Order: sequence, then C-alpha cells, then structure tokens
Amino acid sequence: MKVKLSASIMCANFCNLEEDIKQLEEGGVEYLHFDIMDGHFVPNFTMGPDILKAVRRITSLPFDTHLMIENPDEYIPIFIEAGSSLISVHIEVSPHLNRTIQLIKGKGARAGVALNPATPLCRLDYVLEDVSFVLLMTVNPGFAGQNLVPGTLSKIEKLRNIIEKRKLNVDIEVDGNVSFANAPLMVKAGANILVCGTSSVFKPNLGIKEGMKKLTLNLSRLNE
Repeated sequence: MKVKLSASIMCANFCNLEEDIKQLEEGGVEYLHFDIMDGHFVPNFTMGPDILKAVRRITSLPFDTHLMIENPDEYIPIFIEAGSSLISVHIEVSPHLNRTIQLIKGKGARAGVALNPATPLCRLDYVLEDVSFVLLMTVNPGFAGQNLVPGTLSKIEKLRNIIEKRKLNVDIEVDGNVSFANAPLMVKAGANILVCGTSSVFKPNLGIKEGMKKLTLNLSRLNE
C-alpha cells in the first residue's frame, strides 16, 4: 500500500509560499492540504478560497481540502471551483451526510469524511461505501503543534480492519502530530495518507528539504 504525503499549507511560510511549494514538489508530496476553519466548529480561523485560487496559479498538485466548518454544503462548490480535488467534511456537523457526499462527488471531487478523536467509527457504518477516504483526526482540530491523542493509533487499526473486511477501496488519512516517530506507527496501523505539518515536513529550524528527507527515510524503514 503506497503511502502518500499531504503537506499542510497552514504550516508553511506565507511570506515565502511559492518557494515552499516548490520545495514540497521537489520533495515528492502528492497533495497540498488546506485546513479551512471558521471559528465556530473549531476555535480558530484560517484560509479561504482565495488562498486556494492563488496557490493554484503556481502549482498543479492536487488540493486536499479539509472543511472544519459548520454548514459545509454552502461552501463545497466554492472550494471545488477554487481548485480542490479532495474534500473532507466532518461527520459531527453534517446531519445529512449522504447528501453532502453526493454534492462533493457531483461537483467532480473525491469525497471524504473526517472524524474527531472522540467520534466513534460506528458513525461511518452507512457511508463508508460512498467515500474515497476517511480522515481520522489524531489531535483535536484547531491548532498545529499538538500532541497525539492516546487511542487514535488503535482507531486507525480498527478502521483498516473494517475496510478490509468489507473489501472496500477506501484510503485512511491521518492529521495531527504526524511526527518522524509517529508517522511509521500510523502507517503500520493502516494509514496511507499522512498530513504533514510542524512535526515533520515544516519542523522549525529544520527546513522542508531536510524534513521531507527524514520523514521519507523513517517510512522506508518499515520495510526492513
């Protein structure tokens, strides 16, 4: 199972964004991850669609857009128009989740469902066949630099077992404290898309190239 890296743009240097993205491309990331926060569902504000439109002019990498917002249906078309290839919405704020998933797919993007650490996997029972990926938060969403929530590694493993038992082609994406030490554990548990931020690729005082190199090396050791 190929492991894909999705670089968290909220952790990039916005004064030097074009150069950061160039280094990410050279390092081999598969996606650019955009955390969209509204100050209601999570206690923080971040990027809007204009940021995606600006970044789309400087890269062809697929955009992995994580909507940590209330009323996501109102904004899904806007973010897809801005360049998003993957859209994940939180099950906690989506009362008509099947309709939301169909909206994403109908607009031509891959649909994903995101779960907070305390949200049980049983909430996926009737939508798992309809999504391309599940985004498991391994920290409580809102801020970079948090510690891994205990128990999320076993949650990844349980979800992978469910997917395999049901013979589904569904990716498991993880977001939160994807560090050099935690990333191999997450992959071993069953994750195959890693959202990389300040714990690895954007680690302070290390640099993107060195961060990518170290993360890739640590992941390669899984096969030894």
